[in-house]
Amino acid sequence: MGADLARSLDLYAGSGALGIEALSRGAQRCDFVERDARACASIRQNLSKTGFEGQGEVLCLPVERALPRLSGPYTLVLADPPYALEATATLELLAERGLVEAGRTTLVLEHSSREEAPERLAGLTQVKTLRHGDSAVSVYR
Repeated sequence: MGADLARSLDLYAGSGALGIEALSRGAQRCDFVERDARACASIRQNLSKTGFEGQGEVLCLPVERALPRLSGPYTLVLADPPYALEATATLELLAERGLVEAGRTTLVLEHSSREEAPERLAGLTQVKTLRHGDSAVSVYR
């Protein structure tokens, strides 16, 4: 990862595993957004256990309420919404808020392999989709 993915954003973060993985691979900081209070506590605990607490901030809010509190652009955005296609409108707000930038940001969207991810999302273009069983990951740049 290194400097090209210096600032990461983990949306619908759950345990924070994706964002913590980004930190372990060289991201300098990661903001985590998760609405569930127990999951937020778990993210904080996982940041502490891994020694990354100084490099992560946890916003315990729904994504749509957290976006105005974030400042971008991020170089890596990880999104694992419970229902990817229903989250598309919220993810489009990433561009409106200046949180992503074509040519600078990589957006990774996890979704069901039965769903087709949009070709464009948040001003970025889908460059590939990888499918494995019931899961798929679409990458945008």
